[in-house]
Amino acid sequence: MDMYEKLKILTDAAKYDVACTSSGVSRGKGAGIGSTNIAGICHSWSADGRCISLLKVLFTNFCEYDCAFCINRKSNDVPRTAFTPRELADLTMEFYKRNYIEGLFVSSGVVKDPDYTMELIIKCVRILRYEYKFNGYIHAKVIPGASAALIDVLGRMADRVSVNIELPSEASLQKLAPQKSRAGILSPMKTIAQNCAVSSKELTVYRHARKFAPAGRSTQMIVGASDDTDFQILRLTQALYDKYRLKRVFFSAYIPINRDKLLPAKDTKPPLMREHRLYQADWLLRFYGFRADEILSEKDNMFNPLLDPKCNWAINNMHLFPCEINTAPYEMLLRVPGIGVKSAQRIIRARKMASLDFDGAKKLGVVMKRAQYFITCRGKSRYYGAIDGQRAYKMLTLAESTAGISQLSLFDIANNYSDQSEPGGASN
Repeated sequence: MDMYEKLKILTDAAKYDVACTSSGVSRGKGAGIGSTNIAGICHSWSADGRCISLLKVLFTNFCEYDCAFCINRKSNDVPRTAFTPRELADLTMEFYKRNYIEGLFVSSGVVKDPDYTMELIIKCVRILRYEYKFNGYIHAKVIPGASAALIDVLGRMADRVSVNIELPSEASLQKLAPQKSRAGILSPMKTIAQNCAVSSKELTVYRHARKFAPAGRSTQMIVGASDDTDFQILRLTQALYDKYRLKRVFFSAYIPINRDKLLPAKDTKPPLMREHRLYQADWLLRFYGFRADEILSEKDNMFNPLLDPKCNWAINNMHLFPCEINTAPYEMLLRVPGIGVKSAQRIIRARKMASLDFDGAKKLGVVMKRAQYFITCRGKSRYYGAIDGQRAYKMLTLAESTAGISQLSLFDIANNYSDQSEPGGASN
């Protein structure tokens, strides 16, 4: 099999892994080849060979595991292939020199055992960094069960490392991925967190010490393949941020690609809105000071499909509103639907100079179609009398339903882009 046949198979096999994102690290060209920028790089790779900035590929799709949800599971009859470390390094450099890419995202199936697979990935990254002097962005997946020594070596060369947690509970793993365990996944996460802490201390003593995964670490969870609730997923997400200081937790709506009695039916649509709500809630955890048990609970354990999590929380806590925009503390402003981090900061600065009215708040970025039910300006509301939760809920859900916006999957977007790029395709 030639190089480009391998490339077609292994880039297609990597498309289900969403846990790659912009660089988050800035490094100049220096004496090496390539660079990376903290402002971020694109991370799309098309199956027909067109690369959009980041080469996203599996080292191999051979795998010793038989995870029910994975296209590369051992029992699947699919074309199998693998790169050698030199082949993947050469391919990366060739595409970089053609200006196709600025970096590499590499994951892999498990060959023989986790340590053997990690050694192959490390050899590839070492060739890029030290032999070819490649200074661009590299995101490498850590194989669950790999030794701490190999994780340390990889993290010293890669910009970002990640370990996929796959499913939210031990019960789901035992059911759908019996060869994986929660402990086997969390142990590398703990090692990575410890190494990052050690690296930070080293930098205070040795100015030129090599940073460990300077762009941070991330993970990915599959949504909809198991019976886990949104509350379980969100609570686990919060625990991962608190305990392992992850940069991001990614959510991937389960795409039915395998026929298995343990999985949803093959014709089941991916739960895209559920994935979207999880990302919205994740934003609240990371930037708005919310906790998982405020957004959902054991009793109310699934997201409202008609309202985003912040609006839903506000309606369930109408006793905290209305909020006077000229006097409310920053932490309370963040909890008002329609007020984001930037607009809250602008309000704090602007109200030191003069009191704000509704028009002034709108000019600062407040989304009035949401915020108007939860704020007052100079003691006045946009409505006569108080607005209760029932009326606010009716008005907000009406606004959402009339917007007519639906979420596309990553593959829908790619297909639409391909259609528009072909002669006779849909126009922009």
